[in-house]
Amino acid sequence: MGTEKLDIIYINDKYGIEHSLLIPYEDSLEELAHILILKYNLPIYVEKELTHHLKDFIEEQTKEYYEELTTTFINKARKKELDLEEITKEWEKTMKEEMVEFGEKRCASDEELFATAYHKLVHSPALETMLQFEHVYAKAVRQKTEEKNQQIKKLSDRQSEEMNKALDRLEQDMTESEINDLVARHYETHSFLQGQLTSELDTMKEAQRRKYREWIMQMLEQNQANSSLPTPSSPVDPVPIKDLPTTICNNLSRDSVNSPILEESFTIHLGSQLKQMHNIRILSANVMDLCSIEDNEEMSEPTPQILQTALGLYSNDLTGLVLMTDNKIGSRLSQDFQEMCQNTTEFHFPHIEEQLNKISNVANKYLKNLPADSTRNVNSELLQPGDFYITRHSNLAQVHVIFHMVTDDSLRGNDINSRHPVVLGLRHILKTACSNDVTSLTIPLLLQYDMTDEMTTIWCEKRAELVFKCVKGFMIEMASWGGSELKNLQFMLPEGISHAVFTSMTEMLPRIFKVCNPKILK
Repeated sequence: MGTEKLDIIYINDKYGIEHSLLIPYEDSLEELAHILILKYNLPIYVEKELTHHLKDFIEEQTKEYYEELTTTFINKARKKELDLEEITKEWEKTMKEEMVEFGEKRCASDEELFATAYHKLVHSPALETMLQFEHVYAKAVRQKTEEKNQQIKKLSDRQSEEMNKALDRLEQDMTESEINDLVARHYETHSFLQGQLTSELDTMKEAQRRKYREWIMQMLEQNQANSSLPTPSSPVDPVPIKDLPTTICNNLSRDSVNSPILEESFTIHLGSQLKQMHNIRILSANVMDLCSIEDNEEMSEPTPQILQTALGLYSNDLTGLVLMTDNKIGSRLSQDFQEMCQNTTEFHFPHIEEQLNKISNVANKYLKNLPADSTRNVNSELLQPGDFYITRHSNLAQVHVIFHMVTDDSLRGNDINSRHPVVLGLRHILKTACSNDVTSLTIPLLLQYDMTDEMTTIWCEKRAELVFKCVKGFMIEMASWGGSELKNLQFMLPEGISHAVFTSMTEMLPRIFKVCNPKILK
């Protein structure tokens, strides 16, 4: 169905604007009003009146649009001007594209076949065997990574010592030109070794990925042929556990393991008419701890986090995490996260580097072809605060989907409000989560991961109240979005936050959300 472009005219006692609008208009009226206020430099107090004016105008014009459209079709039908065959073909095309039962039958891709096989086996007695082999593969990758880091460190130490000796001889028999040549040789040698070891590690991961996927398909074939699930042999020769270096340990820092865990859970009901139940949890932790997999020495006892990730991987109960980053995709700010993803082999999705490269290419094409009426900075080829991109993972502890949210230094201030781009970005993330079966989501409550000097108790309470109220509004609005319910919401506070501030947050939540309390009848 086509659209009609109309000019909306808004006039009050002091201000008048004219703006083109496509009818029917299905986006948020509040966002449109905010865009118009920013674009035409209107005072913020006209927002309510402007929103009401927009609502009346769009409803009236939409009604007229559909009446004209219906009248046109009726008149054409009376005059027998309609091409029924063309309409039938259009409906047939739409039904094939939008409805599975009428879609064209095609052969499943290798990815779809593997996903089906894995989902079936992971919910069978083969689960423990699968997790054991994945654990052994992870051990081998960690050992190779440790060897790589040690070789690079040895080279760096040797080059540093050689450079110090050369600088000491600078006043004697060494010239600046010879020093520069030495620096160039060191850089070239270091880059060559880094590339060589990285290539060997990538080759190892690809071999593991290929053989593991072949092994899964063979297991499924055996299961279907024998109507049973025998315990298979390993697809590759793993590194014996006893031969692995003792220096390999879990990714959790010692400080985080020894520090007390602050957490509190609530059950709330939200909704204007039919209320939905949600579980809310507040905790203080390092965001990387939610992603890192604890290195389990007992192969026969896979950690519950790995088990949870495996069971929910191909389901409609996915787990997501909002990860703050800067405006450059794959920047050094997210280096710790990328290294964590590289600690083990990704068997199901493209590796993190491949995903980020693809996202970067798509973003660059989009930013270079912005529409003329875009409100973005047309001179910038970088992402802006509130933008986010998504990566998928199967080798993280408690997370399937990462929402990489772009932020900036303005979040360190105390004057942000509900219209801040990052807060609006949270709304879009919640909408995306509901539309894509992400039913559990972790959000940084203070929109910060680390405590800084300006984050006083008053600052933390003010920021937490803002995020609580905005997220509550988004969750109520979520009922009209359709898709999945956000069953579990987790608010994360920075690690090391004081017990007093944490208690203040847990006391604030019941005042903002409606917490379920039992009634005692006497």
